[in-house]
Amino acid sequence: MKPLSIAAEETPVITKTKELCETILSQPGYAQMKASIVEFLSNDEARSLYETLCDHQEKLSQKQEQGQMISEEEDNAFGELEDKFLAMPIAENFIKAQRQMHKIEKTVTEYVRKTFELGRVPQAEDFSSGSCGPSCGCH
Repeated sequence: MKPLSIAAEETPVITKTKELCETILSQPGYAQMKASIVEFLSNDEARSLYETLCDHQEKLSQKQEQGQMISEEEDNAFGELEDKFLAMPIAENFIKAQRQMHKIEKTVTEYVRKTFELGRVPQAEDFSSGSCGPSCGCH
């Protein structure tokens, strides 16, 4: 079987997906989200601290998964790193931008998933017992 190439041909789905991408890019908040991420990635100190924090978190997670206890010293060290990182305004903006982009991605994914599941375009009530959609934040 030949591997599927996502951009192999311009199908109606690809055309509409590109339109969706253009719509996302034209949203008023997109430029600010992108600027926050670029600014963060350009700041060596913030990026380095973030990488250190992620590495430390990964080590602690692996330790927990192996059934080992995390010492108070390790927990405190992680907390100090996290506090230092979160105290940086550039980090706060980066995290907000990531969350906003993730929310958009999650909403699009949920709509596509529900479309396959239902065999029709989903309505707000299809996402929960309430009257809101997947991006309302109540889920």
